[in-house]
Amino acid sequence: MSLRDRRVQYETAGLRRSDLDADPVGQWRRWYDEAESAGVTEPNAMTLSTVDADGGPDSRVVLARGFDERGVTFYSNRNSTKGAQLAERGKVSLVFAWLDLHRQVRIRGSATPLLDAESDAYFASRPRGSQEGAWASPQSTTIASRDELERLATEAAARFTGRDVPRPEWWGGWIVHPESFEFWQGRPNRLHDRFRYERVDSGWSIVRLAP
Repeated sequence: MSLRDRRVQYETAGLRRSDLDADPVGQWRRWYDEAESAGVTEPNAMTLSTVDADGGPDSRVVLARGFDERGVTFYSNRNSTKGAQLAERGKVSLVFAWLDLHRQVRIRGSATPLLDAESDAYFASRPRGSQEGAWASPQSTTIASRDELERLATEAAARFTGRDVPRPEWWGGWIVHPESFEFWQGRPNRLHDRFRYERVDSGWSIVRLAP
Protein backbone atom coordinates (compact mmCIF):
# COMPACT_ATOMS: atom_id res chain seq x y z
CA MET A 1 0.00 0.00 0.00
CA SER A 2 1.36 3.41 -0.93
CA LEU A 3 1.77 6.17 1.64
CA ARG A 4 -0.91 8.29 -0.05
CA ASP A 5 -3.46 5.48 0.29
CA ARG A 6 -2.72 4.52 3.89
CA ARG A 7 -5.56 5.72 6.12
CA VAL A 8 -6.98 4.84 9.50
CA GLN A 9 -10.53 5.81 10.37
CA TYR A 10 -10.59 6.84 14.03
CA GLU A 11 -13.71 5.57 15.77
CA THR A 12 -13.13 6.78 19.32
CA ALA A 13 -15.88 8.38 21.39
CA GLY A 14 -14.07 11.69 21.42
CA LEU A 15 -13.18 14.26 24.03
CA ARG A 16 -15.60 16.79 25.53
CA ARG A 17 -14.82 19.91 27.51
CA SER A 18 -16.58 18.35 30.49
CA ASP A 19 -14.17 15.38 30.31
CA LEU A 20 -11.13 17.52 31.01
CA ASP A 21 -9.35 17.92 34.29
CA ALA A 22 -8.93 21.57 35.26
CA ASP A 23 -5.19 20.87 35.69
CA PRO A 24 -3.36 19.75 32.52
CA VAL A 25 -0.90 17.68 34.56
CA GLY A 26 -3.84 15.73 35.99
CA GLN A 27 -5.29 15.30 32.49
CA TRP A 28 -1.93 14.12 31.17
CA ARG A 29 -1.61 11.64 34.06
CA ARG A 30 -5.08 10.24 33.31
CA TRP A 31 -4.19 9.68 29.66
CA TYR A 32 -0.77 8.28 30.52
CA ASP A 33 -2.31 5.76 32.92
CA GLU A 34 -4.79 4.71 30.24
CA ALA A 35 -1.97 4.31 27.69
CA GLU A 36 -0.01 2.19 30.16
CA SER A 37 -3.06 0.04 30.94
CA ALA A 38 -3.70 -0.42 27.21
CA GLY A 39 -0.19 -1.84 26.74
CA VAL A 40 1.15 1.03 24.62
CA THR A 41 4.87 0.47 24.02
CA GLU A 42 6.96 2.88 26.11
CA PRO A 43 4.12 5.28 26.94
CA ASN A 44 6.70 7.65 28.46
CA ALA A 45 8.43 8.16 25.09
CA MET A 46 8.21 11.73 23.84
CA THR A 47 9.54 13.71 20.91
CA LEU A 48 11.75 16.51 22.20
CA SER A 49 12.27 19.44 19.83
CA THR A 50 14.98 22.03 20.42
CA VAL A 51 16.33 24.98 18.40
CA ASP A 52 19.81 25.05 16.87
CA ALA A 53 22.19 27.98 16.47
CA ASP A 54 20.62 28.92 13.12
CA GLY A 55 17.11 28.93 14.54
CA GLY A 56 16.23 25.59 12.97
CA PRO A 57 14.23 22.88 14.75
CA ASP A 58 15.90 19.65 15.85
CA SER A 59 13.86 16.68 17.11
CA ARG A 60 14.48 13.29 18.67
CA VAL A 61 12.64 10.80 20.90
CA VAL A 62 13.63 10.63 24.57
CA LEU A 63 12.02 9.08 27.65
CA ALA A 64 10.23 11.15 30.27
CA ARG A 65 11.33 10.11 33.76
CA GLY A 66 9.04 12.30 35.82
CA PHE A 67 5.99 14.53 35.48
CA ASP A 68 4.58 16.59 38.33
CA GLU A 69 3.43 20.12 39.07
CA ARG A 70 6.96 21.40 38.32
CA GLY A 71 7.10 19.91 34.84
CA VAL A 72 8.52 17.03 32.79
CA THR A 73 11.96 15.58 33.57
CA PHE A 74 14.36 13.68 31.32
CA TYR A 75 18.07 12.84 31.38
CA SER A 76 20.92 12.76 28.88
CA ASN A 77 24.51 13.75 28.11
CA ARG A 78 24.75 17.53 28.52
CA ASN A 79 27.59 17.66 25.98
CA SER A 80 25.33 16.18 23.30
CA THR A 81 23.74 18.18 20.50
CA LYS A 82 20.53 18.52 22.45
CA GLY A 83 22.46 19.51 25.56
CA ALA A 84 24.26 22.32 23.73
CA GLN A 85 21.01 23.54 22.19
CA LEU A 86 19.25 23.50 25.56
CA ALA A 87 22.09 25.46 27.12
CA GLU A 88 21.95 28.06 24.34
CA ARG A 89 18.18 28.26 23.88
CA GLY A 90 15.97 26.69 26.50
CA LYS A 91 12.71 26.83 24.54
CA VAL A 92 11.41 23.34 23.72
CA SER A 93 8.35 21.42 22.63
CA LEU A 94 7.36 17.88 23.56
CA VAL A 95 4.95 15.43 21.91
CA PHE A 96 3.57 12.28 23.53
CA ALA A 97 1.95 10.13 20.79
CA TRP A 98 -0.23 7.24 21.97
CA LEU A 99 -1.30 6.13 18.50
CA ASP A 100 -3.02 2.96 19.66
CA LEU A 101 -5.49 5.18 21.49
CA HIS A 102 -5.58 7.83 18.74
CA ARG A 103 -4.20 10.42 21.13
CA GLN A 104 -1.37 12.88 21.36
CA VAL A 105 -0.33 15.58 23.80
CA ARG A 106 1.77 18.59 22.76
CA ILE A 107 3.61 20.66 25.36
CA ARG A 108 5.54 23.89 24.86
CA GLY A 109 7.78 25.42 27.49
CA SER A 110 11.31 26.07 28.65
CA ALA A 111 13.92 23.63 29.97
CA THR A 112 16.35 24.16 32.85
CA PRO A 113 18.92 21.77 34.37
CA LEU A 114 17.90 19.70 37.37
CA LEU A 115 19.79 20.01 40.62
CA ASP A 116 22.79 17.68 40.94
CA ALA A 117 21.13 15.80 43.81
CA GLU A 118 18.21 14.79 41.57
CA SER A 119 20.52 13.76 38.74
CA ASP A 120 22.67 11.76 41.18
CA ALA A 121 19.64 9.93 42.56
CA TYR A 122 18.32 9.00 39.13
CA PHE A 123 21.74 7.96 37.84
CA ALA A 124 22.18 5.65 40.84
CA SER A 125 18.88 3.93 39.95
CA ARG A 126 19.97 3.06 36.39
CA PRO A 127 21.19 -0.41 35.38
CA ARG A 128 24.97 -0.71 35.69
CA GLY A 129 25.40 -1.18 31.96
CA SER A 130 23.60 2.11 31.30
CA GLN A 131 25.78 3.84 33.90
CA GLU A 132 28.93 2.57 32.21
CA GLY A 133 27.52 3.54 28.83
CA ALA A 134 27.16 7.15 29.99
CA TRP A 135 30.93 7.21 30.58
CA ALA A 136 31.74 5.34 27.38
CA SER A 137 29.77 7.28 24.77
CA PRO A 138 30.94 10.74 23.59
CA GLN A 139 27.35 11.37 22.53
CA SER A 140 26.72 13.18 19.22
CA THR A 141 30.42 13.23 18.24
CA THR A 142 31.87 11.39 15.24
CA ILE A 143 33.43 7.97 15.92
CA ALA A 144 35.34 5.77 13.52
CA SER A 145 33.43 2.52 13.97
CA ARG A 146 31.31 0.30 16.18
CA ASP A 147 34.55 -1.32 17.33
CA GLU A 148 35.67 2.02 18.77
CA LEU A 149 32.44 2.37 20.73
CA GLU A 150 32.74 -1.16 22.09
CA ARG A 151 36.35 -0.48 23.09
CA LEU A 152 35.25 2.59 25.01
CA ALA A 153 32.52 0.55 26.71
CA THR A 154 35.04 -2.13 27.71
CA GLU A 155 37.37 0.50 29.12
CA ALA A 156 34.55 2.10 31.12
CA ALA A 157 33.53 -1.27 32.58
CA ALA A 158 37.12 -2.01 33.58
CA ARG A 159 37.56 1.45 35.11
CA PHE A 160 34.78 0.89 37.63
CA THR A 161 35.32 -2.80 38.41
CA GLY A 162 34.48 -3.54 42.02
CA ARG A 163 32.94 -0.16 42.84
CA ASP A 164 29.87 1.94 42.18
CA VAL A 165 29.75 3.93 38.97
CA PRO A 166 29.54 7.67 39.74
CA ARG A 167 27.52 10.07 37.63
CA PRO A 168 29.68 11.84 35.03
CA GLU A 169 29.68 15.60 35.56
CA TRP A 170 28.50 16.08 31.97
CA TRP A 171 25.46 13.80 32.39
CA GLY A 172 22.29 14.93 34.07
CA GLY A 173 18.66 15.92 33.90
CA TRP A 174 16.49 18.75 32.68
CA ILE A 175 13.01 19.80 33.65
CA VAL A 176 10.63 21.26 31.10
CA HIS A 177 8.38 23.92 32.61
CA PRO A 178 5.15 23.84 30.56
CA GLU A 179 3.62 27.04 29.24
CA SER A 180 0.91 25.37 27.16
CA PHE A 181 -0.59 21.92 26.57
CA GLU A 182 -2.68 20.59 23.71
CA PHE A 183 -4.68 17.37 24.04
CA TRP A 184 -5.70 15.77 20.73
CA GLN A 185 -8.19 12.94 20.36
CA GLY A 186 -8.79 11.33 16.96
CA ARG A 187 -12.38 11.31 15.69
CA PRO A 188 -14.09 9.97 12.53
CA ASN A 189 -13.73 11.90 9.27
CA ARG A 190 -10.74 13.81 10.65
CA LEU A 191 -13.05 15.97 12.79
CA HIS A 192 -10.75 15.51 15.75
CA ASP A 193 -11.09 17.01 19.22
CA ARG A 194 -8.37 19.45 20.29
CA PHE A 195 -8.14 21.38 23.54
CA ARG A 196 -5.40 23.80 24.51
CA TYR A 197 -4.44 24.79 28.05
CA GLU A 198 -2.54 28.05 28.51
CA ARG A 199 -1.15 29.57 31.69
CA VAL A 200 -3.02 32.52 33.14
CA ASP A 201 -2.63 34.30 36.48
CA SER A 202 -5.33 32.21 38.10
CA GLY A 203 -4.09 28.87 36.74
CA TRP A 204 -4.98 27.56 33.28
CA SER A 205 -7.40 28.63 30.56
CA ILE A 206 -8.89 25.96 28.27
CA VAL A 207 -10.08 26.53 24.70
CA ARG A 208 -11.24 24.20 21.94
CA LEU A 209 -9.32 24.31 18.64
CA ALA A 210 -10.58 23.39 15.19
CA PRO A 211 -8.97 20.13 13.96
